[in-house]
Amino acid sequence: MLTDISLLDTNKTYTYANYLTWRFQERIELIKGKLFKMAPAPARKHQQSSLELTRQISNFLFKKECKIYTAPFDVRFPKGEGDDQVFTVVQPDICVICDKSKLDDRGCVGAPDFIIEILSPATAKKDVKDKFQLYQEYGVREYWIVSPEDKIVDVFLLDDSGKYQLIGKYTEDDLIKVNIFEGLNISLAEVFEDE
Repeated sequence: MLTDISLLDTNKTYTYANYLTWRFQERIELIKGKLFKMAPAPARKHQQSSLELTRQISNFLFKKECKIYTAPFDVRFPKGEGDDQVFTVVQPDICVICDKSKLDDRGCVGAPDFIIEILSPATAKKDVKDKFQLYQEYGVREYWIVSPEDKIVDVFLLDDSGKYQLIGKYTEDDLIKVNIFEGLNISLAEVFEDE
């Protein structure tokens, strides 16, 4: 059991089988076999936005098929059968899974239907570029990138060709429709409310 992250070779390709043996203090993700350290504890605005988004979505999904999960919650994108064929393990800030067959005791196997990543200075590049490409490649139907500092949300929807289309940029005064769920609208005034 490996407990010191500095002992890992960052040039090596790792799998979920490796990931399961690690016991680091830091949270990590694997993207296409490469190791990414996650940011330390999120800032207050990040947490406030996450909790309010989770509350609004949870209220809508209450007693419905789809289930909401928040980080830390492993989402695995397999290339084949077995843990040694999973080279990507991420922990989205918020994800919604409607296909219960994708859920197991360790998290989700395959693409969630809806993912929200909340930007922080340490993760912004990864969320905007690496995870955008990853979620598009694996077929996450709707992806939101939330910037608590700027009070902006970018909403992307997967089109029929498997590419994300920017549906809109929204600010703190907007009510955003969740495109894949009829009747779910998110109040950004509440998400970005200052205490």
